[in-house]
Amino acid sequence: MYACMPKTITISDDVYEELKRLKGSSSFSDVIRSLLGRKSNVEILMIAFGTRSDVEADELKKEVEEVGKWMRSLTQA
Repeated sequence: MYACMPKTITISDDVYEELKRLKGSSSFSDVIRSLLGRKSNVEILMIAFGTRSDVEADELKKEVEEVGKWMRSLTQA
């Protein structure tokens, strides 16, 4: 079990809605912890975004979002 010391953070409405959708009956902390546990993906994206022009980064972001939607559609049977 993790210690619970409430913290206040500010996030965009769209990010909140996505986290709320992902969480289901889990807590926000559990969802965020799970996402943070995917460090290898985050590190790869940070490297990729850091070495691309703004246009290339936007294109990559769109592709990653499309893959994410496709992957979520597979789990929403």
